[in-house]
Amino acid sequence: MRADHTTEIVVIGAGQAGLSAAYFLRRAGLVPMSDFVVLDHAKRPGGAWQYRWPSLRLGGVHGLHDLPGLALGGADQDRPASEVVSEYFARYEDVFELSVHRPADVRSVRYTGDDRDGFVVETPTESWLARGIVNATGTWDRPFRPYYPGRETFAGRQLHTADYTGVGEFRGRRVVVVGGGSSAVQQLLEIAPVAADTTWVTRRPPVFRDEEFTPEYGREVVAAVDARVRDGRPPRSVVSVTGLMLTPEVRAAREAGVLDRKPMFERITPHGIAWADGTEQHADIILWATGFRAALDHLAPLGLRERGGGIRMNGTEVAAEPRVHLVGYGPSASTVGASRAGRAAVRELRATLAH
Repeated sequence: MRADHTTEIVVIGAGQAGLSAAYFLRRAGLVPMSDFVVLDHAKRPGGAWQYRWPSLRLGGVHGLHDLPGLALGGADQDRPASEVVSEYFARYEDVFELSVHRPADVRSVRYTGDDRDGFVVETPTESWLARGIVNATGTWDRPFRPYYPGRETFAGRQLHTADYTGVGEFRGRRVVVVGGGSSAVQQLLEIAPVAADTTWVTRRPPVFRDEEFTPEYGREVVAAVDARVRDGRPPRSVVSVTGLMLTPEVRAAREAGVLDRKPMFERITPHGIAWADGTEQHADIILWATGFRAALDHLAPLGLRERGGGIRMNGTEVAAEPRVHLVGYGPSASTVGASRAGRAAVRELRATLAH
């Protein structure tokens, strides 16, 4: 099969995980544009961070870890995280000469032919032949919006976390925030002071964690998520394992009644939500802070998914296809995990290709 370019390894995505993998490929002596290439669909550096809402300050971000080889440094904690991290990623690409192709929206990865000798990575304008794939596409492009009866009848606005840009459009409105993750809590704390009314709804009662997040506990969390993907099941969200951090701001919001959680509603009405017992809550806006799913549709031609929808993994390696590694997926879906996964993926993939 013919393609526009030939390379050894294609890295798809230039967020934390993709840049980490590119760094370790560079350290291994591989040169961009020759032995590996990085493709990123965004127009500029920053990964998913560039899309974070402007009111999210760097000081309000939990668990942002340095990329390998270059520290973020003493950044202004009051600046928007989207700006600081995007600048950091751009500096990282420049310092280590990681020539990222962008915008390069990978539409499909398929085998070269019946012998499955390699892969063809296709964008709308170019294609690459490669022997190995490091996929680091994250989740931001696949916001998850669960369906509830009546959703299409709602007369107000429905937004997702990915659409959130600040509190302006919530001022004086009755708002329902759906979701039990950290984004739901952060946005609820911002919206509550300006909204006419807020209602927080989650499927499960939230668990607030007041203890220190120790390395031992971190390993337990990683092990729990890793067990799921090794079984071929879809990974769970990190918060479902770790719980919500009980920061001073969160503690104050609980005491003020802002985080008075209600169970999940049964249906959506034209003017709000309704529970099974007939109780209704009027709303002008429903904010779906219901998380994201792994953006892996471009890998569909390879047939990697199990019947349950997950991909069976051995570390970063796809069990059914060891020439494909997923970083920023499952147990490595965190800033510190993504960097470690980049190192592991490069080491194991190069060993596989050597044989």
